Amino acid sequence: MLQSLLRFKGAVFPGVLISFSLLSFAFLLFMTLYVAQDSNLLVELDQRIIELLKFTLYQAFLSTILSLIVGVLLAWALAHQSQFKGRGLLVALFSSSLVLPSLIVVFGLIGIFGRNGYLNQVSLFLFDHSFGSYLYGLGGILLAHVYLNASFASRALLHSFESIPKEKYKLAKSLNFSVFERFLYVEYPAIKSTLLSIGSTIFLLCFTSFAVVLLLGGNPSYNTLEVAIYEAVKLDFDIGLALKLALVQLSISAILVVLSSGFRTGLGNLKTSHTLIPWRETYALQIAQWSIITLFTLFFILPLVVIFMDGVGADFSRILVDPLFVKSFIISLSLALASSFLTVFIALFLSNARRNFTLNTRLSATFFSKPLDAIIAFSGNLYLAIPSLVMGLGFFLMYQKYDGSQFIWSTVAVLTANVLMSLPFALSVLTPAMQKTAERYDKLAFSLGLTGLQRWAYVEYPYIKSSLAYVFALAFCFSLGDLGIIALFGSDEFSTLPWYLYQLMGSYRTIDAAGVALVLLLMVLTVFITIPRLFRSKFA
Repeated sequence: MLQSLLRFKGAVFPGVLISFSLLSFAFLLFMTLYVAQDSNLLVELDQRIIELLKFTLYQAFLSTILSLIVGVLLAWALAHQSQFKGRGLLVALFSSSLVLPSLIVVFGLIGIFGRNGYLNQVSLFLFDHSFGSYLYGLGGILLAHVYLNASFASRALLHSFESIPKEKYKLAKSLNFSVFERFLYVEYPAIKSTLLSIGSTIFLLCFTSFAVVLLLGGNPSYNTLEVAIYEAVKLDFDIGLALKLALVQLSISAILVVLSSGFRTGLGNLKTSHTLIPWRETYALQIAQWSIITLFTLFFILPLVVIFMDGVGADFSRILVDPLFVKSFIISLSLALASSFLTVFIALFLSNARRNFTLNTRLSATFFSKPLDAIIAFSGNLYLAIPSLVMGLGFFLMYQKYDGSQFIWSTVAVLTANVLMSLPFALSVLTPAMQKTAERYDKLAFSLGLTGLQRWAYVEYPYIKSSLAYVFALAFCFSLGDLGIIALFGSDEFSTLPWYLYQLMGSYRTIDAAGVALVLLLMVLTVFITIPRLFRSKFA
């Protein structure tokens, strides 16, 4: 056993070291929050905190249910209508919802559904009726969460639908199943595991949602724990309340991650393949499927069109030379590049270590393989257990306690949050890819004596380069559009594009905000679409 461990030490030890470093950081963060609180803090859960927790869980539950319903319907419709021009482009567009900045989505939804949005303007013109400010409150929060998560869910569920063998459809046809029976006995069993996986992930994302609730909550009754932490630190300067809220959120998030860990599976760079159903759907069913696809496509595209229409009218000759915009752009770009490279390297080491504990040709038979694999997997998903505002509060307290430049502390805090935010998605892409590479080429590589850089150059990189590019693009876009931890550290000295856009929206400089939103949207879509295509692998 020791001999086997020493044989693979180069693959195991770096990943294990990084994993324990991440867990040590989580422990340090928890101790920083715990030591700073009062002795009676843990038992002082007043009615306000209970109400905040209830609404946070309630909106996350409703958002998850609605997102899954819409996602299943959309994936079902796309799976059964697989032969139309532009389908691949449409599916790729829905995939981009994963990286669209929440702030951009909210800006676009306000442009459509807000008091001065196009829907209200059309209603006033045609019927002399205004819908008012219905977007602000629970309805707006749910709308934005469905926008962000339903398309993400449909993308993963579509893969499950299209993996159903056509023989099962033929059997259902021969048994004269109705549409409902076909879904219940053929399609639902195929998507069940993915549904649980996607649902748990969406719930965690909605539970820790910040930008959406901050901008669309409307009033304190619709605040979540994340927003309440932000307001306690930035508006009320009540560090005691912020600590209490942070510890509650940290505890609940950790419990949710543990409970849902059995559901989560790979949510990576999924590719679909058409499974042609061996009969033509009825006309009524085709109408229903096309209606679902059309309505959701309009719902998804129109906010982006609004951003483009409003953004092109901005005075870019003034915006692009604004010193604060230039500073925000440079800082955002630098942080995005740094966090992307760090995410790729960390995910590579963690994925490389994990496959040693699951392969029979390596260390899967050892007694420590399962515990170490579980520890590494949990360390890569720390962001789901430690939301950005909780992490930001920990860094804020460390900044107050220890000497140092605010700019340096802000940079470290935002960079750490961005890397941890990207890691769960990066691992869901790279871990299966590296596992398959080892399964396919281990025996050949061992027989040829390929190790280190030789193995990387001839075996690993050609096979996983498209996955690496996808992870890089994901991490870049996540970092570029995040308005989480920067909300605590943002200032004129340290500003990112999302923080700059939030300030413009808060000061009602709508036209300038539209211009910055367009710049941010174009950057995200360009990187997300272009980089994976440049490194597309013939093996993937």
